[in-house]
Amino acid sequence: MDIRGSAWTFWKSTPKTEEEEEKEQPEVKKEPLSLEELLAKKKAEEEAKSKPKFLTKEERVAEALRKRQEAVAEQRRQQEEERQKRQEFAAEGQRSMDQQRRQERQDVYRRPPRPDRGDRDRRAGQSGGGEVSKDKQREEEAIRERYLGIVKRKRRVRRLNDRKFVFDWDAGEDTSTDYNALYKEKHQIQLFGRGHIAGIDIKTQKKENSQFYGELMETRRTMAEKDQEEERLKKLKRREEKQRWDDRHWSDKELEKMTERDWRIFREDYNISIKGGKVPNPIRKWKESGISRDILEIIDKVGYREPTPIQRQAIPIGLQNRDIIGVAETGSGKTLAFLIPLLVWIRSLPKMTLIEDQDQGPYAIIMAPTRELAQQIEEESNKFGSPLGIRTVAVIGGLSREDQGFKLRLGCEIVIATPGRLIDVLENRYLVLSRCVYIVLDEADRMIDMGFEPEVCTGFGVQKILEHMPVSNAKPDTDQAEDEDHLLENFKSKHRYRQTVMFTATMPPSVERLARNYLRRPAVVYIGGGSKPAERVEQIVYLVTEAQKRTKLMALLQKGVEPPVIIFVNQKKGADVLARGLEKLGYNAATLHGGKGQEQREFALGSLKAGSKDILVATDVAGRGIDIKDVSMVINYDMTKTIEAYTHRIGRTGRAGKNGVAVTFITQEDSAVFYDLKQLLVSSPISQCPADLANHPDAQHKPGTVMNKKRKEEKIYV
Repeated sequence: MDIRGSAWTFWKSTPKTEEEEEKEQPEVKKEPLSLEELLAKKKAEEEAKSKPKFLTKEERVAEALRKRQEAVAEQRRQQEEERQKRQEFAAEGQRSMDQQRRQERQDVYRRPPRPDRGDRDRRAGQSGGGEVSKDKQREEEAIRERYLGIVKRKRRVRRLNDRKFVFDWDAGEDTSTDYNALYKEKHQIQLFGRGHIAGIDIKTQKKENSQFYGELMETRRTMAEKDQEEERLKKLKRREEKQRWDDRHWSDKELEKMTERDWRIFREDYNISIKGGKVPNPIRKWKESGISRDILEIIDKVGYREPTPIQRQAIPIGLQNRDIIGVAETGSGKTLAFLIPLLVWIRSLPKMTLIEDQDQGPYAIIMAPTRELAQQIEEESNKFGSPLGIRTVAVIGGLSREDQGFKLRLGCEIVIATPGRLIDVLENRYLVLSRCVYIVLDEADRMIDMGFEPEVCTGFGVQKILEHMPVSNAKPDTDQAEDEDHLLENFKSKHRYRQTVMFTATMPPSVERLARNYLRRPAVVYIGGGSKPAERVEQIVYLVTEAQKRTKLMALLQKGVEPPVIIFVNQKKGADVLARGLEKLGYNAATLHGGKGQEQREFALGSLKAGSKDILVATDVAGRGIDIKDVSMVINYDMTKTIEAYTHRIGRTGRAGKNGVAVTFITQEDSAVFYDLKQLLVSSPISQCPADLANHPDAQHKPGTVMNKKRKEEKIYV
């Protein structure tokens, strides 16, 4: 077998690579690209560059590694440069130190020779011991300078304005550009300002200029422009006159000319606040109220010259047959505020006959918490109702129920009652409420305290009284309860809606809850601030012990007090004991509390009003709504348990626009009301809070708060 032949065969069978194939191919002559191809190639390259290039994950990793290596290399280069600079700086410092040492050595060799011991001894003997010490000091300084060098202490210069920021700036720092030619070319400064000449009166110049320009404008104006200017001046004059009219006070305007702004100012002047949707405008004068003439004559005869703030706003609302919540201080005229709408409505009804209507019951029921307040409302109602032929019957405890039942059977339009006796006569069929459409709750907060709210005592509540009334006349709890036109139309109809009116001096949450249950979309009227005492009452508070009360009271009465005076206590027995003590000391005192009979209560109250008694010692029976004229002072011998009761007590003085004084004795047992009492004294403009009450620990936090509980727990623990 031929070895060369087999090798050749193997070589021929082996495949050729790409490079070998390219070498075997014949060379092709490359021709240069044409101009069109070059432009197309260049355009393609530009488009490729403009397009975003998306890198793969491997390319992004490689690019990040490359940047990191470049950053590390740059950091190492900077570190190397800093190291070389430090070495150069150290070398330069070493050279300077070596040069300084060489210089010191040369200075040592150049110094003059030191004197021998004999010369020094002679100098020491001539100059004394002082020269020896000076030479030694100089020698030490020379040695110190040789080894340590000359150290020059820099004197520290204190600069006062180092940390002071300078707000002034140079005009050259302003980079803004004035593009307005008026500011580029500044006017020259003249003595009298721009456009005036020095030496001539400035008023004369202005007059001449205005006359010149006025004549020039007149010659250039057309007739149409002149007419337009005259019309503009007329409109401007009318607008100014209207503005002057609107700016006048409401008292200088007629009722028809009053605007919404005037009514707002009117309410602010009388401190009236309202809520409850659309509320009618208040009354400015009795003549503008729209009340019938016969009622106005009685009002004038009784002596009510001007309506009080609560009467101004509550009477128009009552005449619309809307439910009302009136919050005003005691002595503000709330009784007349609910009597006038009632009398107006009863006058519009036909006369009640004994045969047909005497068994149907009254048109209205007025409920009061105490007998004295009910009798006071009855007296006020008779002043207006008797001349109009409207009969009023009082149904209160302490009097014969049979006599009251006999009066009710004779027929009446208005019943004034206390809640307990009213329920009694209803259950015993002395009275029916089949046509009662007007309900008044006077001093509602006090009746709630007595258990008048059904949640407190279901057997003695307003719900029990309302059960005896017809359901057909209940007012719907919809928008119709606020619609003025619908209510006025219903006011004159035979099937009138039931109207519920609630008046109170304070507005605690219990009263709001009662109003939500029994009133329908009421209009709320606030006079002043609710739950605040009269601003005309000066409040004086003494922090004493129980044994010091009587001594303090005697000292107060011996100073001379103008009668009548009311002294409030918390217990019936305490009232009797205090009254007997005052009688023994020569004071003319009477007693009024719930343990007395009705005749005794009426006699005590009548004696104080008539002037036969100077002092009335009473419990909270006399603290609500009782109107005694010209009470000069109220003394709280025992502090109340609540701040609302305190507010009503001091409201017995300072009534009808007059000033009064309220003196209160407080002890440590009254700490529950210290905080609220302090707040009342601080808010009063004419009262001062004593230091012992203001700094007392129980007056710092409201009872029931977290801070107050913690303080009590700490006291108990200690």
